[in-house]
Amino acid sequence: MLNETDRVWLHGVIDKISNKMEWVSEKTKDKIPYTTINGTYDDRSVDNPTGDAADGLCWWTNGFWGGMMWLMYHETGNEKYKEIAQISEGKLDQCFQDYYGLHHDVGFMWLPTSVANYRVTGNPESRKRAMHAANLLAGRFNLAGGFIRAWNDLEGQDTRGWAIIDCMFNIPLLYWASEETGDPRFKQIAMKHADTTMSAFVRADGSVNHIVEFDPFNGGVVKTYGGQGYEEGSSWTRGQTWALYGFMMSYIHTGKEEYLQTAKRIAHYFIANIPDSGVIPVDFRQPAEPRREDDTAAAIAACGLIEIAKRVGPYEKDFFINAAIKLLRTLDESRSDWTESTDAILQNGTGAYHSKTHHHAIIYGDYYFIEAIFKLKGNDLYLW
Repeated sequence: MLNETDRVWLHGVIDKISNKMEWVSEKTKDKIPYTTINGTYDDRSVDNPTGDAADGLCWWTNGFWGGMMWLMYHETGNEKYKEIAQISEGKLDQCFQDYYGLHHDVGFMWLPTSVANYRVTGNPESRKRAMHAANLLAGRFNLAGGFIRAWNDLEGQDTRGWAIIDCMFNIPLLYWASEETGDPRFKQIAMKHADTTMSAFVRADGSVNHIVEFDPFNGGVVKTYGGQGYEEGSSWTRGQTWALYGFMMSYIHTGKEEYLQTAKRIAHYFIANIPDSGVIPVDFRQPAEPRREDDTAAAIAACGLIEIAKRVGPYEKDFFINAAIKLLRTLDESRSDWTESTDAILQNGTGAYHSKTHHHAIIYGDYYFIEAIFKLKGNDLYLW
């Protein structure tokens, strides 16, 4: 699928990733990073910004560092990456004990860590951790509304009926649990949530809502929220990618054709809105100024576009691959720092449009960038 120019570029990026991860992994081996402070990764396994367990060791992104290490282990065979991945996996055990910091994002936390470890090594302790997480996620399913509840109780807000588009990345934990145990319950819950998301989140033009509130007692949509985007009814770009790649994950696990077609519809919308620069904004419907961008959305989208390309006919492949390459080349050439002045690769991530800070390193940006690059090479380790 790649021409010679793209192959040369790709192998150059893989070399840069390998060189950077060689020293960053040693420097960060005892941490679970989220962002950088003066160029150095922080440590969410000890840092707790608000005192809430969900903002410290149980922070939702705490599986991505381990996931990066498993990707590097698969790529290089270097045992040190496996050993570093297992350090963060072990630390996350305390979250099960604490319990209160956990919510719908247990898939993000234990798919790239424990499920990855079990798939690669057969470690029975990792299987046990992953099954524990899968049962916690299944327990959040709302039967009346057909959705997995997002978050826990938030002060001043009734969130009992809330679901979010991000959860499309958590439900692969349920697919894995059914595949591993033969028990269909987990897959049934995952597919019901995906079906509800397909009908309630995905708009006719292929854009998606971030938050949908359902009646938790009787089912049915109550209202939608703008969430981390610019406003209600806008088009938060990372939300588009959670949907684009998320529906591909459900298609990969189930073979349900509607999931593939939904992923393609969202992908067409996303591709149509990629600026000529290849730099992805925080929201496709945000004001022109201030210019706010999100590298992480570009990296996640590239992963999903490559997965679509693997599963469409020959006349469609190049359309999706070329879009992914445009995003990844832009990230490599103008949004990455390959020096030793900072631990992170991607520099311009944004958590939400209305966050206090913008354009900083976020760990999942690097994770999905590395995943996408290895996908382009082929023979990648699929963690979802």
